[in-house]
Amino acid sequence: MQYKYHILNQLNKYCKRDKVRMHMPGHKGAGAFASRFPVAKRDITELNFSDDLQHPSGVIAAAQEDIAKIVGARRAFITTDGSSSGVMACVYVASRFGNKLIVPRNSHKSVFNACRIMGVEPVIVQGGYRDGVMLPPEPEAIKTLVSGDENIAGMIVSSPDYYGNIAPLEEYAAILRYNGRYLFCDGAHGAHLALGAGRTGYCGAYADMWVDGAHKTLPTLTQGAYVCVNNADLIALAEEALSIFRTTSPSYPVMASVEYGVKYFANRPEKYTKAVEAVKVFKERLSGLTFYPSDDWTKLALDCEPLGISPALAQEKLEKSGIYVEMNDGRYLLFYLSPATTPRSLDKLALALIGIVSSDKLQGTYKKFRTQLPPAARTYSFLYALKSPCEWMPLELSAGKMCAESCGITPPCMPIVIAGEIISERAVQILKSGKNTFGLMDGKIKVVKR
Repeated sequence: MQYKYHILNQLNKYCKRDKVRMHMPGHKGAGAFASRFPVAKRDITELNFSDDLQHPSGVIAAAQEDIAKIVGARRAFITTDGSSSGVMACVYVASRFGNKLIVPRNSHKSVFNACRIMGVEPVIVQGGYRDGVMLPPEPEAIKTLVSGDENIAGMIVSSPDYYGNIAPLEEYAAILRYNGRYLFCDGAHGAHLALGAGRTGYCGAYADMWVDGAHKTLPTLTQGAYVCVNNADLIALAEEALSIFRTTSPSYPVMASVEYGVKYFANRPEKYTKAVEAVKVFKERLSGLTFYPSDDWTKLALDCEPLGISPALAQEKLEKSGIYVEMNDGRYLLFYLSPATTPRSLDKLALALIGIVSSDKLQGTYKKFRTQLPPAARTYSFLYALKSPCEWMPLELSAGKMCAESCGITPPCMPIVIAGEIISERAVQILKSGKNTFGLMDGKIKVVKR
């Protein structure tokens, strides 16, 4: 079946001839702005023909129905506010069933922000490590938590994570449903998995409600995402949540690109298959290098430790070659692929990596720095710490104090220390090493006053 691009087709019709635009936005799709931003002609507002994201009944409704069908959901809701608004919606729905929510430690900062806004206490659980990367928690830990606390509404988990670890979602779902709880998923990094063979690893196969970040791994404009619901009992609450957290002025180009991103590979499955095969060939070509054992073919993390090469210096060399990576974390160089990644770009990356490995200047530049964190000491709750009198303190003097504002490194926007935890010396060193951080201000961290 070939799916139509409902929203894009409607925008294209509007652009066929000049219009007198007596409506928002202010650029009017003309003049110098339109010449510099070609998308301007398709950037419109809610008109008689263009439908309304708040109450869709036309092209947006048709697009959402198709997306739901493709990914296997009862309902799908486009959002132009990124995955974060979807996470907010999930936590909002969860808050209607309990004042606590199981949150793996390696969750995105938006999960903790949502808990803060909704007054939900995150029950933080930490998995083990594999090759220096934190893993999802074991199902047995989830079973212990839900069986011992009736105030826990369920669990929200990121899957896959930045490194491509896919959580044991089937086990989580079975445990939670047996105990009458809900599974919410932040699938920001895994929208493409819905389009792969058998939907292997896709969070939508198990979750009651989830968000897919289409823009991260599909041909979609930045901030394009969609929220899905499979549990019929949650649909009304999901609609209520999205009416609160989504913008009332959504970008039509972004909405059109969300629909396009999902349908492009649904209409052309052979292109998806070719991309998977190209990545397989790439890894075989570079079999002498060590990559993190990712569960997701789009996450390619080169381990620089056995090479003895600084990932920061390797990143600089790649950029000089015109290759830009997603991030380096001090050990791994993360290449973020997608079904739109071409064999040509992979060939260029392979040649560049071969050059880096053979570079005499880079040999011996690797500096080992442990980023693994043991479960942090917690004196009081997350919500208690946020509400307590606090003060800003130099980061280097903060070890032993209680954190009052979650802090971390971006990307991947996961907290190193969470509000309510006691700040460790290792956490201080990791935060000091971060080039881009959140939760810090002028080298200071917010702590609870004693």
